[in-house]
Amino acid sequence: MSIDFSIRFPAPAKINRFLHITGRRADGYHELQTVFQFVDLHDWLRFTPLPRGHFELDAEPSLVSDDNLCLRAARLLDEHAGCRFGVRIELIKNIPVGGGLGGGSSDAATTLVALNHLFGLGLPVASLADLGLRLGADVPVFVRGRAAWAEGVGDRLTPVEPDMPWVLLIDPGVSVSTATMFGAGELTRDCPPERITNSDYGSLRNVFEPLVRRRYPSVDAALGWLEASGIPARLSGTGGCLFGLFADESAARAAQQAQPQSWRSWVGRLQNRSPLCDWHARRQAEGAP
Repeated sequence: MSIDFSIRFPAPAKINRFLHITGRRADGYHELQTVFQFVDLHDWLRFTPLPRGHFELDAEPSLVSDDNLCLRAARLLDEHAGCRFGVRIELIKNIPVGGGLGGGSSDAATTLVALNHLFGLGLPVASLADLGLRLGADVPVFVRGRAAWAEGVGDRLTPVEPDMPWVLLIDPGVSVSTATMFGAGELTRDCPPERITNSDYGSLRNVFEPLVRRRYPSVDAALGWLEASGIPARLSGTGGCLFGLFADESAARAAQQAQPQSWRSWVGRLQNRSPLCDWHARRQAEGAP
């Protein structure tokens, strides 16, 4: 079967239905609990083969560096596979940088999954997830492509099937440093552990939300508007994007039209399987390597 290098591969955004910190380890990493779901906002990646050992990134200039997670993922996979390929990665960026939506982690995961397929490396998903963890704690959930209850540093994943409401995703236009937020002295780090569940997240909060609201007035304004409108709202990850939940699409779009400021925003439905996971399942059903 011929390999089609013209395929565009999706890298979906995620949201956190809640996010608790339950402790801090001796190595400085935080123990957390959260639920990841996917949202209908994607980066897109396309790959072109290059001579072995050559790796390039075609993206907007602010994203191009040797430390970009796509390039790191490609080099890590090549090293693991025994130096078998080179590749140019075209990255079309739609997910806000520093938005708490996992865009960089998702790009890295898609790079691992796509290159494993395109170069016929034959690595199982579990091995790709293990490699992904070396790039970032969020990468394995994107590799596996299933909504998950996450614990540990976000690497211990239990598949769950939460409800899938419609969502209005808002970008107030700020980029928030994850490292800065985790290092904040006022961060709540002693949340009581929660039991794994598929529902009832409404009473669970994002511990980063008070910090981000104090430091970024535009995030506070957007969350305040949603709350004043009676819409269940949360910060995603460490911010700065946030989301409101709706029972149907028409209500979500009406809220989008009523935004008091010209925030960048998207309406979609939360998903428990990522489009990358669905693509991989179709390939396996077709008998592809």
